[in-house]
Amino acid sequence: MIIPVFLLQLLFSVVGGIQKEVPASPAPLEISHLTGDLYVYTTYQTYQDQRVPSNSMYLVTDQGVVLVDVPWDTGQIEPLLDSISTRHQKKVVMSISTHWHEDRTSGLNILREKGIRTYSTQKTYELSLKNKKELAQFQFHSDTTFTIGQYQLETYYGGEGHTTDNIVVYFKKDQVLFGGCAVKDIEATDLGNIQDANLDQWPLTIRNFQNRFSELRYVIPGHGTGHSPEALVHMLNLLDQHP
Repeated sequence: MIIPVFLLQLLFSVVGGIQKEVPASPAPLEISHLTGDLYVYTTYQTYQDQRVPSNSMYLVTDQGVVLVDVPWDTGQIEPLLDSISTRHQKKVVMSISTHWHEDRTSGLNILREKGIRTYSTQKTYELSLKNKKELAQFQFHSDTTFTIGQYQLETYYGGEGHTTDNIVVYFKKDQVLFGGCAVKDIEATDLGNIQDANLDQWPLTIRNFQNRFSELRYVIPGHGTGHSPEALVHMLNLLDQHP
């Protein structure tokens, strides 16, 4: 039997469509080495019907591991702690939350139950309490430098932006700035969730980051991909373009 050419083309089109690879869903927990003893870990949640990545970090020291922010998906806390223990043979000893939203505070109660010291600014504590989010066990009232093992990390409040309480964390030895949700990734085309943002103050806050941390190798955004220090310039452009 001779099959007409148009039917063959249709058949190949259908088969090709069936065989076309469907993008794989992201792993629920992704851990990548950044530099030195610093790692970025990413978990996912659904926001406005989209699967959104949330970036956090951890630092491996002689005295244990420090988390900067928590998994947005609290179901990934145990896998994260297990992965850290297996990879580094160390326990997590403390965490720092960079603002009050749940992608930075969910799971603090779990960490506390495990004997992990949890920290936030006093302002973040108050906003978490007001908005019925989980609370850090310990609070600091101003920019603070923590010394853990052989490392120091610096918290800095540059002003209001994504939220009124957002802070960043700086790792001087490696010239790494964890911008959290105060900084969008280099490929972002909008400002994301601005429900609690101060759009008038945000540009000044970004400039404060630039002035305070003039030499940066990496800037880690709270969401999205990429670690370029140009993210701060990109943020100013996004804010300038916002209506």
